Amino acid sequence: MPMIETPLMRGLERVLDLSAFRHQVIAANLANIDTPGYRTRDLRPFAGEIEQAMAGEEAFPEQSFTPIAHEIRGLLERPDGNNVSVERESLLLAQNQLRFQVAVAFLKSEFHQISAAISGGGSTS
Repeated sequence: MPMIETPLMRGLERVLDLSAFRHQVIAANLANIDTPGYRTRDLRPFAGEIEQAMAGEEAFPEQSFTPIAHEIRGLLERPDGNNVSVERESLLLAQNQLRFQVAVAFLKSEFHQISAAISGGGSTS
């Protein structure tokens, strides 16, 4: 393990990767909004994926941390068989963006603490 890599940093790295993957899934849903028969996909359950990402390598080996997009059932379907909702996907996109920004802020804080320790524990503001 590299000296500056902490369990929190590994978990945040995974959360960022997971958020980027979910962004791709949501973007694909929106891109296929007019595709007849297209079924909405998402990570299931997303909160569980985040917990798994933050748990670290000890609890969940790397090979088991592979997010998979699944079809979401129970959504209102249009006559063409497509069940993508712009409102739902827009909300998920906003939530995902916020989660990503929070993870980046935590990661930035970790780097700031490491930087302060390297420079002799100077000001932490």
